Amino acid sequence: MKASGLGWAVLLVLLGLVVKGKAEIYIVTVEGEPIISYKGGENGFEATAVESDEKLDTTSELVTSYASHLEKKHDMLLGMLFEHGSYKKLYSYKHLINGFSVHLSPQQAETLKRAPGVKSVERDWKVRKLTTHTPQFLGLPTGVWPAGGGFDRAGEDIVIGFVDSGIYPHHPSFAAHHDDPYGPVPKYRGKCEIDPDTKRDFCNGKIIGAQYFAEAAKAAGAFNPTIDFASPMDGDGHGSHTAAIAAGNNGIPVRLHGHEFGKASGMAPRARIAVYKAIYRLFGGFVADVVAAIDQAVHDGVDILSLSVGPNSPPTNTKTTFLNPFDATLLAAVKAGVFVAQAAGNGGPFPKTLVSYSPWIASVAAAIDDRRYKNHLNLGNGKALAGLGLSPSTHPNQTYTMVAANDVLLDSSATKFSPSDCQRPEVLNKKLVEGNILLCGYSFNFVVGTASIKKVSETAKALGAVGFVLAVENVSPGTKFDPVPVGIPGILITDVSKTMDLIDYYNVSTPRDWTGRVKSFKAIGSIGDGLMPILHKSAPEVALFSARGPNIRDFSFQDADLLKPDILAPGSLIWAAWSPNGTDEPNFVGEGFALISGTSMAAPHIAGIAALLKQKHPQWSPAAIKSALMTTSTKLDRAGRPLQAQQYSETEAMKLVPATPFDYGSGHVNPRAALDPGLIFDAGYEDYVGFLCTTPGIDIHEIKKYTNSPCNSTIGRPSNLNTPSITISHLVGTQTVTRTVTNVAEEETYVITARMHPSVAIETRPSAMTLRPGASRKFSVTLTARSVTGSYCFGEITMKGSRGHKVTIPVVAMGHWR
Repeated sequence: MKASGLGWAVLLVLLGLVVKGKAEIYIVTVEGEPIISYKGGENGFEATAVESDEKLDTTSELVTSYASHLEKKHDMLLGMLFEHGSYKKLYSYKHLINGFSVHLSPQQAETLKRAPGVKSVERDWKVRKLTTHTPQFLGLPTGVWPAGGGFDRAGEDIVIGFVDSGIYPHHPSFAAHHDDPYGPVPKYRGKCEIDPDTKRDFCNGKIIGAQYFAEAAKAAGAFNPTIDFASPMDGDGHGSHTAAIAAGNNGIPVRLHGHEFGKASGMAPRARIAVYKAIYRLFGGFVADVVAAIDQAVHDGVDILSLSVGPNSPPTNTKTTFLNPFDATLLAAVKAGVFVAQAAGNGGPFPKTLVSYSPWIASVAAAIDDRRYKNHLNLGNGKALAGLGLSPSTHPNQTYTMVAANDVLLDSSATKFSPSDCQRPEVLNKKLVEGNILLCGYSFNFVVGTASIKKVSETAKALGAVGFVLAVENVSPGTKFDPVPVGIPGILITDVSKTMDLIDYYNVSTPRDWTGRVKSFKAIGSIGDGLMPILHKSAPEVALFSARGPNIRDFSFQDADLLKPDILAPGSLIWAAWSPNGTDEPNFVGEGFALISGTSMAAPHIAGIAALLKQKHPQWSPAAIKSALMTTSTKLDRAGRPLQAQQYSETEAMKLVPATPFDYGSGHVNPRAALDPGLIFDAGYEDYVGFLCTTPGIDIHEIKKYTNSPCNSTIGRPSNLNTPSITISHLVGTQTVTRTVTNVAEEETYVITARMHPSVAIETRPSAMTLRPGASRKFSVTLTARSVTGSYCFGEITMKGSRGHKVTIPVVAMGHWR
């Protein structure tokens, strides 16, 4: 999807004709500090600024009066420039950035740009969704929840804000249990909108805030109230799914088609949910709405923000990835003490596909966990064909006749409906199908979503078949096959060579007359039981779709001196709540649960685990929480081997390759270790501004425009930002970077070692240090290019503590001659 759907409208004055541009949405920032950084100076208004990582008291008289002052100024500016009725202001942004979004013509936008006091005018662009057994896989029930008082206290009083597609409030994952009621959360000041249909509000003690933001979507003409709902109701399924992963209730039975697939639980099952709906089913969302949602969430007092959304493509009108209204709003959110987890994107496995760039955000890549659903089709010739099928088996010790959809058509005119994909029971002969196994073909319709496995199973059931087989004859590059739960025996054969075995056996066993019509069906088979998952030792692996680094600093794709993604978390085939009116996934229409994949599923895992860390360490900054997650992560799979990443082979089939920090960041999350990391790499607002000020190609006026901070940084270069990773994209000769660690445990002595690919020499100083509780110490890392290979090389620094703590950070560098 393009950045905003429409090219720059240009003012054309041609032969005296003025071509009037169509109205569009613009995000405007103006002079004057937003609430979060206003230090006083305007007549009659006292300072409202907060120190780094400090919560904003939005109820104070100072804040509310300054907020209404800013809003009046926005209205006055527009009123002075334009005729009433010729524009529509959508939102005033007052807390994190000072500005507004407005729907007006490109000519008016040009006028605004030239108006005194206006800092930037940017055309809105779009974002999209970055589409559970995981608590056990992550060791939460035994290793983490007990530390927070058990699952019934895990995440208590921590508020997670979800900027997503809303929520289905009647789902058991979000029920407020009467036997253990939720008390009020005084620090949270969000509101609950009323459902216009049921006249009930969306909140219940578990869900404590629910609002929707669609002014930009409405102005752009993209909003359809019948399917998008003018309320926080989830019209898609995605928002309910992500909220349940992070904070859904513990022990909720996952039931589909009369079978239970285990029990679902959020990472922090006692955390509260605050919903900020800004994403919609068909078009994704507009940044103007998303920024308003984030601004409101921080104003309301959320602790954690979970963002399973990202730009469709880098915004074309900003020079750098780190500076635009979206990332600048998130920087201010972090300044207010809010931890932000964002999905890294689903553009993998190709390099530079990330859509989450900034150092203040935790960018989350997706892993496949240890659970696989496999099944097999047994043929009458003794062959067993492997496939995917989350289904019960046909009757044990019994075989059934197999009939192909094309051979049981009611009349030949039906071929225009592509009958082999079994989407329409009315074109097939029930008498011939009843009591048999129906064979169907996986057409391109399944790839584009106009056909679904759910519909195949409904067709087979309607015709009285005992089961179905869906066979793939040719694979489009990039197609990923997920198991779909069905109520009758069914299997998807994804391996084309196995499909050929099936077709050969069927053709040999099925006699035909001279016209090609079947004389009698003689092929027989049976379908195995696919309901029980197999647990694999090879997990976790980096999922094929998960976006990869290196990170970019601008839109000519220049490499940044900052590692992304930051961390890997489960994001493949995750069971969680679904909205029965959600149509985002054709295979789960009308269901209460869905099994789906995406970095969208990985980000709320990190948001929920961050809530557990925040509960245990309420004083920790967002950077401290991110550091604890990163430095304790693992780079080994369950069998103790280095992590692998899914990748395409030359034939476009999937293969596994050794994974690098560009695939997984610092490694796969290990929640138990993160609760007690020993040391943290802390950073705050001023450090992030310093990072921006030293990044090549960023104009200091741009930085001032977005952060209201001057550049007087002492960090020297972006690679000195105190992150738990080191990246030097252009290493010439020797370069030294420094890092500062803070001890968050008892007194401990750490020994520092480093290893690196031979083309770069690495040295750390000092080789050991002793830190008292709360003490901070600097260490330096010197990298020297030994040979210029033209590719990145990887290494890591390990700090081993005398009390058993172990802190590791990845090192990434590419040597250059000059």
